[in-house]
Amino acid sequence: MRDKRTKFVELANKRVNRAIKDLRLIGNLSNRAAYDFREEDARKIVKALQKEVESLRQRFGGTSEEADKSFSL
Repeated sequence: MRDKRTKFVELANKRVNRAIKDLRLIGNLSNRAAYDFREEDARKIVKALQKEVESLRQRFGGTSEEADKSFSL
């Protein structure tokens, strides 16, 4: 059986990279040539994502660092 640290690193790498990919896909929704949205829609999306990031930050008990293109522990 793998130890807790190994499992954490494995899952964190997969999940964070998947979340980054999904955030980029959400960002693609800003293409006005392909989609029709209101500024209110955009604000709601950003607010919901910011709220979740803040919740995540509180759960880990730390502050954020600059984001990179990919994530690895």
